[in-house]
Amino acid sequence: MVDFEVTDLPETAHVTAGDEAPDFTRPLVGGEFWEDRSFAALVDEEAPLLLLTHPMDGAFPTTYVWNALADHGIVDRLPVVGCSVSTPYEHRNLLADRGVDARLYSDPAGGVAEAYGVTHDLDGMAGVSEHRLATFVVDEDRVVRHAWVASQQPAFPDYEALTAAVDEVV
Repeated sequence: MVDFEVTDLPETAHVTAGDEAPDFTRPLVGGEFWEDRSFAALVDEEAPLLLLTHPMDGAFPTTYVWNALADHGIVDRLPVVGCSVSTPYEHRNLLADRGVDARLYSDPAGGVAEAYGVTHDLDGMAGVSEHRLATFVVDEDRVVRHAWVASQQPAFPDYEALTAAVDEVV
């Protein structure tokens, strides 16, 4: 039995497989420091990779999805880069407290979420939004090879389908 409320999210025009992944520059947080880094430069150096957008750090869906990506071995097969509204300080705490082996883009104003079509109002509060849970497998040409975007909150990707998409690019 589900002991939390599931909310349907409105439809969105989001990035899909075959689209070019939008570029952006935001603080990219690692375990010890962060620096402004463009997504295009990261793709050039490390593709293929998985871009994971998620709700703010500390939210149940965020913790769950990072654990599930590790449990399915996805984080061991290609770089996984997260992105949420959380600040670099909150990201640093998530990485340390949860043992997440990844880097996280900080997007407090939600511009990345808007570019990818994965933003939604937080609990119906006007002007307050967060990132939907979404996964984008991106190849060396910055082409999205697999995209999944939550249509409910919370909702989680089909990890077998995501693993199959990873298999195609690694």
